Amino acid sequence: MYNSNAAGAGSTTYGSRTFVYEVEGLGNKSVAGADTQKTRKSGRSYITVPYNRMNQEMQRILRLGGKILGIYPADQAQAMMSASGSKPPAPEPGEAPVAEAPAEAPAEKPAAKKPAAKKKKDDGIPVNTYRPKNPLIGKCISNNELVAEGGVGRVRHLKFDIGGSDLKYVEGQSIGIVPPGEDAKGKPHKLRLYSIASTRHGDDVDDKTVSLCVRELEYKNDAGETIFGTCSRHLCELNEGDDVAITGPVGKEMLLPPDEDANIIMMATGTGIAPFRAYLWRMFKEQHEDYKFKGLAWLFFGIPYSANILYREELEQLQAEFPDNFRLTYAISREQQNADGGKMYLQNRIQENADEIWNLLQNEKTHAYMCGLRGMEGGINEGLGGAAAKQGADWSGFQKQLKKSHRWHVETY
Repeated sequence: MYNSNAAGAGSTTYGSRTFVYEVEGLGNKSVAGADTQKTRKSGRSYITVPYNRMNQEMQRILRLGGKILGIYPADQAQAMMSASGSKPPAPEPGEAPVAEAPAEAPAEKPAAKKPAAKKKKDDGIPVNTYRPKNPLIGKCISNNELVAEGGVGRVRHLKFDIGGSDLKYVEGQSIGIVPPGEDAKGKPHKLRLYSIASTRHGDDVDDKTVSLCVRELEYKNDAGETIFGTCSRHLCELNEGDDVAITGPVGKEMLLPPDEDANIIMMATGTGIAPFRAYLWRMFKEQHEDYKFKGLAWLFFGIPYSANILYREELEQLQAEFPDNFRLTYAISREQQNADGGKMYLQNRIQENADEIWNLLQNEKTHAYMCGLRGMEGGINEGLGGAAAKQGADWSGFQKQLKKSHRWHVETY
């Protein structure tokens, strides 16, 4: 029987004594740092252990898959083994020889308790209320085109009825859409994630809807055939009253800070505008008892043509109504030129305003958000790197600090 009271460590009168572990299940394996006798037919072996290494050897035995059946003072073990016809194991070189057993086994030093696993703090942010195996079946309320005449591509604003469900979300999160049907292998289509374009209260401010901004994916394959994205095509073709399978919500990277005095810098390309529309509605269009935005919101929006400015009427109305709190800067690549005479991309606008952005970022209440094409990241870092260098600072190091303090938020694809 394993006697836990014999195991311990410390500077006691027993510090120079040796003890013997009766072990089962090690076969002929040896335990590093201890001398073992060849395994008996019973499958048991005996290991001589100096007092000050008892805990260490116990851990090693257990790690090797052994089971400790008993721990005995060396002379007691010697008597037991003599009676059974076995020779006791010799102590390690340099250790005290077997001596008279103490009157009682040394008391075990209480094992240090492992720290309890930290429970994830409940931050009140809903996540994965609905999953692919049991999605929420919502209804399409409306499906409207956002690209004006003369623009390129097809981008739709879709509003879904989720009334009576448990789906709750906050600005900056995404939902999944599971398209109907099966893929080429006969398996159900996988979900696609889309950034939510409405506030937690929905476009109708009644907590019963969720909205998306969806661009229809269209490309030509090697055979020259036009191919449409499975999920984006499904969404863009929805009619009022059609069912839609919804999962989520997911995501905590793009959440707004609760601080009403925060400065919010938003950098978007194309449908990357979706989460920022939700931010702006919460800041300026809705009236809240517990949130009244007083900071600066600055949106940089990159699009190919003026006709592709998504939610243009809404954005420019907000700019007119809240000039002190909302700034709107477009980068229209096919219609505007940068300082070098090339196309005006989002990163060029960031570079033009890099000094002011850098100064804003020195304020601990400033958060920067980036959503859209991954290709813009390099130019943005280059522009802000130049502004940092003017101040004798390193942008890369400063950006790491921003990320660590949760003030630099990126969702690109």
